[in-house]
Amino acid sequence: MQDQRTFDSCPKRRRPLGQMTRGHWARWIMPVTGLAALLWFVIRVVPKPSRAAYPCQRAAMPLASGFVVWLLGLIALRRLLGRAGALMQEHRIVLACICLGTIGVIGMVSFAIAPDPPAGPWGPHGPIGEAKGIHPGRVVWVYDPEATDWDGRQSPEHWWEDDHTDLAIVEKMVSQAIRGVAGRNSDAAAWDAIFRYFNEGRGRGEVGYQAGQKIAIKINLTACNATWGNVDGLTYRKLASIMNTIDNSPQMILALLRQLVNTVGAEQGDITIGDPTGMIPSFYWDRLHPEFPNVHYLDNYGGSGRLRAEFSEVPLYWSTDDARGKLQDYLPRSFAEADYMINFAILKGHSSGVTLCAKNHYGSLIRTPHRFLRPPWPGLPPTGEFLNYYDMHLSLPNVGWSPGTARYRALVDLMGHAELGGKTLLYLIDGLFGGYYADSRPFKWNSWPFNGDWPSSLFASQDPVAVDSVGYDFVNAEWPDVVRYGHAPDPQYDLRGGAEDYLHEAALANDPCSGAFYDPDHAGEVQRLKSLGVHEHWTDPVSKQYSRNLGTGKGIELVLLPSEAIPGDLDSDGDVDARDLRSLSESWVGWADSDSLSADLNQDGSVDGEDLAVLGRRWGTVTTQQGIRRDGTREHR
Repeated sequence: MQDQRTFDSCPKRRRPLGQMTRGHWARWIMPVTGLAALLWFVIRVVPKPSRAAYPCQRAAMPLASGFVVWLLGLIALRRLLGRAGALMQEHRIVLACICLGTIGVIGMVSFAIAPDPPAGPWGPHGPIGEAKGIHPGRVVWVYDPEATDWDGRQSPEHWWEDDHTDLAIVEKMVSQAIRGVAGRNSDAAAWDAIFRYFNEGRGRGEVGYQAGQKIAIKINLTACNATWGNVDGLTYRKLASIMNTIDNSPQMILALLRQLVNTVGAEQGDITIGDPTGMIPSFYWDRLHPEFPNVHYLDNYGGSGRLRAEFSEVPLYWSTDDARGKLQDYLPRSFAEADYMINFAILKGHSSGVTLCAKNHYGSLIRTPHRFLRPPWPGLPPTGEFLNYYDMHLSLPNVGWSPGTARYRALVDLMGHAELGGKTLLYLIDGLFGGYYADSRPFKWNSWPFNGDWPSSLFASQDPVAVDSVGYDFVNAEWPDVVRYGHAPDPQYDLRGGAEDYLHEAALANDPCSGAFYDPDHAGEVQRLKSLGVHEHWTDPVSKQYSRNLGTGKGIELVLLPSEAIPGDLDSDGDVDARDLRSLSESWVGWADSDSLSADLNQDGSVDGEDLAVLGRRWGTVTTQQGIRRDGTREHR
């Protein structure tokens, strides 16, 4: 049968390009690539040696060193071969054989010392970027398998119903997450520390939350996206066919609102929560609005009590030439006017590998990547109009767009914009029901410690790169094929490491491997983005240790906490140890008018010997990755 394959051909020689490739220049791929890697390493690292730790340089090093070994070996072999030939002509057989033997030894040694290929497109690397937060690089993981109880999508009931998510446990989880981020053992003290740290970083001074300041909470309502027609425009009820796809848990949102109103002291009218590209369905409204009727519930459509997302005059600029000639993007008014933002994402996979806190901002611009969302008039489902916006999807690592690494990523502009990521007070990832894909299909997780149950987790951090790095590791441990391919395992869909490329770019935003000049505010060269946080990967999916856990680097610290606070754990790091004793000692004989009452363990109004006794009884209690038994229950030791 005749070969039906088609080839591009060389115009002059009329030879199939595939054939010419194999016969003409394929032999030069290795030396050309090695030379390029060597030049890249020299140009980048010699002026600034610290760049040698960058992932892109670690990826270039094996190629560069391999090229050097190859080149030196080639020179040595040529000289030895010439010498061996001359000796043979002089009939000096013994010396000629020595030369040939030396050639063989050089070949074997070169092979033996050649560097191993990197484990992935970037190769293994330590922490990169600059850790953020009161406790730099800290990511708090609160896990309680009792928080969820649902039979799955085959159940006639729904995951969001109160019978399947225990609100009381969720409230404790949110409380523990806030305490763990700040390292305080009371909600009020933790929030105060978080606001003070943030305000000092923004140049406002070390002050806490002030009455009248506005808070915007960006949640993820992808399953209710206005362009997908998933919400009835009259009743705001989700269509029956998608009732069990997941967005943020309404119980998680309710617990967060209670914290902001009842603990922080924010007025309901100063809080906005929603998704500018989504629709707020009735099962959110029915659970949130009765208790918090004055909160602004933001969605794309507006009406029926919801606040319609509108544009502000605050622009966002894309740091790529591909955005030239496109319509200017502006932030939603509610986000631009807020003093603080909370980024509340979901633990999900995606066609781009993962969708976490960074990608949650794809819903922050009142449009899909290139579509303007607006219904034609009230009472009809939302429609959209295709306009000439920059298509954010083009910078995702999907195979058809920009797979691989060291590329411009629009996510970094969103993370770094002064009025989006720059004003984000706290990053949260709702992991009660982890989603498999962008359409949020929930599946029980098999990785440890979940072992066939829902992940029942909440993640919190002040470091946007660190929290997404941890989320990436969790999703990758559960669904490595999704993270690698974005689809079913198939080499043609390989993202070539692109799923985590935005984390490298964000961690090194001041000097990224792509060479992009990230400046979403158009602040000018002197104001280019700094590192947005720290990125690394854990040691393994069971111990889940990072460099700060091991004391080996200034990367991520993953702190595992139960939903119930541990008596005596004054710094909310999951154990009772010498640091808690030091905190109690510093607060000794503190009274009710003193901030030192955070160490009042028996809540009698003073810090004294009785509190020391409580701490002594709990001494050595620890909740760590190793402190979770294989059956998912906890042990305290």
